Amino acid sequence: MNRYLLLSFLFLSLFTKAASTDTTLTTPFERSKGMQTATYEECMSFYNRLAAAHQNIMIGDVGITDIGYPAHAIYYTNDGKFTKDDWKKGNKIVLLINNDIHPGEPDGVDASMMLLRDAATGKIDVPDNVVLVVIPIYNIGGALNRNNYSRANQNGPESYGFRGNSRNLDLNRDFIKCDAAETSGMEELFTRVMPDIFIDNHVSDGADYQYIMTLLPTQHDKLGGATGAYMYNTFTPQLYKDMKEKGYDMVPYVNDFSATPDSGWKEFYESPRYSSGYAALFHIMAYVPETHMLKPFKDRVWATYALMECMIKEASIHAGEIKQVRKQDLESLLKQTQFALDWKADTTRCDSILFKGYTAGYKPSEVSGLPRLYYDHTKPFTKNAPFYDHYMPTQTVTAPRAYIIPKTWVPVISCLRTNGVHIMQLRRDSAISVTAYHIDNYETLPHPYEKHYLHKHVKVTPQTQIINFMQGDYIIWTDQPTKRYLVETLEPTAPDAFFAWNFFDGILQQKEGYSDYVFEDVAAKLLQHDPTMKRALEEKKAQDPEFAKSAAAQLDFVYRHSRYFEPSVNRYPVYRLE
Repeated sequence: MNRYLLLSFLFLSLFTKAASTDTTLTTPFERSKGMQTATYEECMSFYNRLAAAHQNIMIGDVGITDIGYPAHAIYYTNDGKFTKDDWKKGNKIVLLINNDIHPGEPDGVDASMMLLRDAATGKIDVPDNVVLVVIPIYNIGGALNRNNYSRANQNGPESYGFRGNSRNLDLNRDFIKCDAAETSGMEELFTRVMPDIFIDNHVSDGADYQYIMTLLPTQHDKLGGATGAYMYNTFTPQLYKDMKEKGYDMVPYVNDFSATPDSGWKEFYESPRYSSGYAALFHIMAYVPETHMLKPFKDRVWATYALMECMIKEASIHAGEIKQVRKQDLESLLKQTQFALDWKADTTRCDSILFKGYTAGYKPSEVSGLPRLYYDHTKPFTKNAPFYDHYMPTQTVTAPRAYIIPKTWVPVISCLRTNGVHIMQLRRDSAISVTAYHIDNYETLPHPYEKHYLHKHVKVTPQTQIINFMQGDYIIWTDQPTKRYLVETLEPTAPDAFFAWNFFDGILQQKEGYSDYVFEDVAAKLLQHDPTMKRALEEKKAQDPEFAKSAAAQLDFVYRHSRYFEPSVNRYPVYRLE
């Protein structure tokens, strides 16, 4: 028995033993009348009992987390069949539901426990064509780091977990760089299950308003194709109608953290570092439910439960359409040549939405004595507000036929494999004509962001070069279902590319140099025999007075334009086969 299976067995045995004194399926949330959220131990004990009692529930493995605990996924199907082949034969639609990526936002944990219990016991109807895959607690390290105060602006529960995982990583910023073991497990699950809809339950921060539930869908223009249009025009509007019938008015996620939102706001832009942006790379419709942090915990949990019910209902009704538009987009993807790398809100277009808020005002602060913002709950209002939910690309690129990556870049290859990318290796040493990018310029954050010094505003120059590759170097053809993932991670100017996350920083440092007094004589001979270089030097001196005054700068200019300068400096080590 390997280490992982042994750990899973020991933990499930522990939960089985703990469950022997509690045979009920009442959740801590229910027992506390909506004041408490389940601990990790209570949650897994509950699911262990549920799976033991019902054949339509199965607990699956999702890998070992950074804190050393095994992660699990809970599977539900009416017929008790849990293989992907069975789902395909049954033409089932798969919903992947994630909870506790931020354990201070536990609404989905308790809602999912009740939802799966009610489904298993027949209290609610889950149609036969629906498969539920639920991650009960994703960030186990954060969930175990339980406290009462880290969510200073949140109305309950009585205690909860911490946002960062056991290495203080925000797992909802990790979907490209994949620093956490949890993320590797999630991405392997994604690849294995390949859901049709992804739901990532959260609690909001920001402005005050009347709604319990807000909804952040994948940005439809960025998702693109038939899937993006279907999500925007059909599926999401129906969720709003269903929730209204259940007594929950919804509004799009209020992406405005510093001011009152009644003057309008832009839809949240979810780049691939976020769960929903990551899902878009695989043409999966993703939703981030964001309950409002100031509403009572009990109300937030039930709103989350209601929304998941609506998702299940609409997914079942529209299963054929969802599968058809995704199939259409995945087939088109193989022929697609142009890809957007970055986006911005189109401020010339907006939708008008009915917004229910509270009148904002300013009064003297009891802390500073200066004016402070407050919302007057005695003065609610309803009015139309502009919502900028259309985006347009700001940067595009033509996909190559293939990328070639030297075998030394192991972390990148590991990420690609985790995400289901089909990879081949060169059978012999080969000199190949490729497009090589030279990194001309970039900016780097002055402080760490999620363990990295993120690069941005990257500028490159493409150059056709013959590069000597070794046997075992990797060639990755782009005519595969992961094409979009490949382009948005391997093109160095993309905002969440591997380059941006410092995977290739080794190429940004020059390793060799020269002594001025020695190279002076070499440089003089170079200029004597290379009139093109000499002319370039003279032109630079004429155009740049400061350069003309600096002997060191001129010597360095000759060095950098000579055969002595190492060619690998700033040469991006992912090559394009056009």
